[in-house]
Amino acid sequence: MGEFIRLDISDGIGTIRLDRPPMNALNVQVQEELREAAKQATTSDEIKAIIVYGGQKVFAAGADIKEMAGMGYAAMAARATELTSAFDALARVPKPTVAAITGYALGGGCELALACDWRVAAADAKLGQPEINLGIIPGAGGTQRLSRLVGPAKAKDIIMTGRFVDAGEALSIGLVDRVVPADDVLEAATAMAQQFVNGPSVALRAAKQAIDGGLEMDLASGLAWESQLFAALFATEDKVEGMAAFVEKRKPTFKGV
Repeated sequence: MGEFIRLDISDGIGTIRLDRPPMNALNVQVQEELREAAKQATTSDEIKAIIVYGGQKVFAAGADIKEMAGMGYAAMAARATELTSAFDALARVPKPTVAAITGYALGGGCELALACDWRVAAADAKLGQPEINLGIIPGAGGTQRLSRLVGPAKAKDIIMTGRFVDAGEALSIGLVDRVVPADDVLEAATAMAQQFVNGPSVALRAAKQAIDGGLEMDLASGLAWESQLFAALFATEDKVEGMAAFVEKRKPTFKGV
């Protein structure tokens, strides 16, 4: 669909594939192609779950520093919100998303992985936010999503030192959800995504909206938001089918409506 990013669809899973050798540097063009891929994945009825994959060697080793080096404050002030919104477009896809991480997921690459619901990493993968070594900070959600995922103290450690995090530590602190041999990353991510393909799509969307939206609210507002989404699901055919299947002691056949 784009020069550096394509969206492949197979068996209900959409794979957003980064392909900008050698390191999948996330320049402006890649960011905009990512935004378009997220939009298409959202609107496609064929796609029930999504994998983000950079290939067998590397997920994404960060932003295109050569491109950014020539930008001053005025240029980046104009671009920064677009950078954030490109990654946010993926985070807001109302379907389950899995990052399949091989090699390096650094800087913008780590932020891209953070925009997914889950992360499967190769045993030899390295993650991190090394922007501090360039005299800047993460600018595509890293300071916000990382701190929400691993806590503020650990996020400050990773961001303020700029150090790399190996797969074992990433798993122990909750930065990734599963670690597998490098050759098995895509297969493991596919298995994770596959479990949602025949699920109740409307309820899965509501669950994601309830959790992600609730994190931005106080508890009372979050509970009210949950109640609204919960009640709305009683208007769906999947609710009727799911409860009928439970009563009849059979496996439900959901239609996503």
